[in-house]
Amino acid sequence: MRTTLRIRRAAMVFTAIGALALTGCGDDGGSGKGKAGGGSGNSGKTPSGVSLPKLDGEKISVAAVWTGPEQANFVKVLKEFEKRTGATVTFVPAQDPIVNFLGTKIAGGQPPDVAMIPQVGAIKQAAEKKWAKPVGADAKAQLDKNYSKVWQDLGAVDGTQYGVYFKAANKSLIWYNTKAFENAGASEPKTWKDFMATAETVSASGVTPVSVGGADGWTLTDWFENIYLSQAGPEKYDHLAQHKIKWTDPSVKDALTTLAELFGKPSLIAGGADGALQTEFPASVTQTFTGGDQPKGAMVFEGDFVGINIAQTKAKIGTDAKVFPFPAVGAESPVVTGGDAAVALKDSKGAQALLTWLASTDAAKIWAEQGGFISPNKALDTAAYPNEVQRTMAKALIAAGDAVRFDMSDQAPQSFGGTPGKGEWKTLQDFLKNPKDIAGTQAKLESDAAKAYKS
Repeated sequence: MRTTLRIRRAAMVFTAIGALALTGCGDDGGSGKGKAGGGSGNSGKTPSGVSLPKLDGEKISVAAVWTGPEQANFVKVLKEFEKRTGATVTFVPAQDPIVNFLGTKIAGGQPPDVAMIPQVGAIKQAAEKKWAKPVGADAKAQLDKNYSKVWQDLGAVDGTQYGVYFKAANKSLIWYNTKAFENAGASEPKTWKDFMATAETVSASGVTPVSVGGADGWTLTDWFENIYLSQAGPEKYDHLAQHKIKWTDPSVKDALTTLAELFGKPSLIAGGADGALQTEFPASVTQTFTGGDQPKGAMVFEGDFVGINIAQTKAKIGTDAKVFPFPAVGAESPVVTGGDAAVALKDSKGAQALLTWLASTDAAKIWAEQGGFISPNKALDTAAYPNEVQRTMAKALIAAGDAVRFDMSDQAPQSFGGTPGKGEWKTLQDFLKNPKDIAGTQAKLESDAAKAYKS
C-alpha cells in the first residue's frame, strides 16, 4: 500500500521547518496575488481552467462547524463563487457531531445543499444513509487533475466519489514560545526522549513546558495517533483505524505507556491534568504565546491551523512562535493529517457547481492567502501561502503523497471517534486524569469501539 520511504521523505521535508524558523521567517506578505475573477453569472473558463455555470438567482446553503477566522476565510471563498456564478450562498453554522446536526436538518426537510464534513467516518455514514449525492463529472475532473489518489479515496465510499477535500491539516507539529526556549537554553527536540528532556529543561527554568487543550477530546486523540503511528508503524495504524486489531493490542499499550510519560507528570502540563481538562484548544494556544517569556505553557501540540489562534495574540510566527515536527517515537517522525470535505446533500446544479469550485486551485488560493490553511490540492502554487513556515508545511503535506495517514479518530464511526463526552474522546480525557490505568483505558476503548464498528 503506502511505503515508509515516502513517510521518510515527508519527515525530511518537515525537518526543514525548524531550520527555516530559525532564520526568522515571518509573514513576508507573500499573498497579494490578486484574484482571477469574473462578474456575476460568469461562465466559461477562468485562467486556472475551472469552468462554472451561470447560476443567477439560485440560492445555495453550506453547513460547516467552522467559527471565527476559519468561518470568515471560508466565506471569502464563497463570495468569489458568488461573483463568478451569480448564485447567492449562505453559510449555515453547524454543531459537532455534524452527522447529528445534518440528521435533524434532513428530518425537518431542510438539508443544506452542501456540508463540510470533517470525518471520513461521517462521509461514510452520510452515504449509507443516502443523504450524500455522488460527485458530478465536472468536480471529478477537477479532482483527477488536482488531487493525489489518497485524497480522492478518502472522499469515496465503495468506489463512488462523494467528498471533495478542500481543507487539510498537518497534525504532526509542535509550536513553541521562542523566548521561553531561549531563556531555558532549550533546543528543538527530534525524538520523544529528547522532547521529554526538553520539557524538563524548560520546567527547570520556571515555565511549565506543555500546554494541553484537554477540554476538547480530539486534541488527545491526536497526541495518541502521532505516538502510535511513529511507534507502531503505518501498517498497524491502518489496522487499528479499521478495527482489524483490538484496542487491547500490545501496540496500543506501548503507545499509551509513552503518552503517560507526559500525562503522568502534572508538573509538565499547564494547570496540571485538571487545568488541561478545563482548557479548550484555542486557549491552549493563546496561553502559550501571551505573557512574554513567562507564558502558562512553552509548547503546544497541534496542526498548522494553530496559526489562526496565534494570530489572535501579539506573537509573530517565525520569530515569537516557531514550530518543529512531532518528535519521532520510533524510527521516523509521524505524518498525520486531517481534513474537511465538501459533500452535496442535494442533487442540484448549484451544489455540484460548488463542489467543482472547491476542487479548483482558484478556490484553494483564496484561503491559502489568508493563512491558517493547507490545501490538499497539489496543483496550488505554494507562493499563495503568506509565509515560508506555512509554505514548507504545505510542501511537506503534498510531498507525503499517498503515504499520508488520515486522523484515525476521524476514520472511525462518529459515536466512537468524533463525539464530545463519549467514546475515544472521553476515554482519553479520563486517561489524562489517571494515566496509570493503561489496562482499564484499553478495555474501555475496545468496548466502545466494538459497539461503534458493529452499529
